[in-house]
Amino acid sequence: MALNEKTSSPPNGYLALFLIFVLFIGSIAGILTFKNFWLILILVLSLFLAFGLILVNPNESRVLLLFGDYKGTVKKNGLFWVNPLYIKKKVSLRARNFDSERLKVNDKLGNPVMISTILVWKVRDTYKASFDVNNFENFVVVQTDAAVRKLASMYPYDNFADEGLDEDITLRSSVNEVSEALEKELEERLNIAGIEVLEARIGYLAYANEIASAMLKRQQATAIVAARHKIVEGAVSMVEMALTELSEKEIVDLDGERRAAMVSNLMVVLCSDKDVAPVVNTGTLNH
Repeated sequence: MALNEKTSSPPNGYLALFLIFVLFIGSIAGILTFKNFWLILILVLSLFLAFGLILVNPNESRVLLLFGDYKGTVKKNGLFWVNPLYIKKKVSLRARNFDSERLKVNDKLGNPVMISTILVWKVRDTYKASFDVNNFENFVVVQTDAAVRKLASMYPYDNFADEGLDEDITLRSSVNEVSEALEKELEERLNIAGIEVLEARIGYLAYANEIASAMLKRQQATAIVAARHKIVEGAVSMVEMALTELSEKEIVDLDGERRAAMVSNLMVVLCSDKDVAPVVNTGTLNH
């Protein structure tokens, strides 16, 4: 019994079609001319032989079975003739797209996310696709969903500093790495069905509705903190530069208290997210 696909090369179908046509027309002419009804057997035989004609289109194949025994797969394009008793199962070799449904799964941190995948696949081994699984198309759907669930549990949606994790790969930002991991997982799962994975990538990714609003606020807060960090870092450098310039050029002599007051005022001006209203002092530095 075959465990893998084997290629079959049946006879040319055009010659068989010509012979069947000759037998069919000849038997009818003989019956009408000679009234020899034994020629009906030849007529029936020609019709029976016609069931052996198969047409194989580009990127298609025919899996041949004889009483449950696998005889081979015809992949060559054209018209052919095979044993009329063969069961001729059509299996497409064309690339197919599968856009999975959006699944609710938990990422590595336990956050519920909505995720779907886009898979491009085709049949590589017609024997495995036909006989090693019950329905290879349904097998692709089920295994893709299982692979996506496993993938989502391996990585966090995003990398937040307050989680105490230092993850280089996340579902949101590491598109290439996640796609490679998904392709590898699907290849291992679909190999049993003789399926070749051409491409696999995340088609949709978002937090689930119940936490989407909270996570959006969290992302905004993280962005604000990062922006404030940059603002404070720049403000400190500017204050340091101002004090250095004032001291080197001897524009004004500031003691410790006045330096602290100037630093405070400059930091307020530089770090404030609103326009600062200036106050003009017409007295001394102390008032």
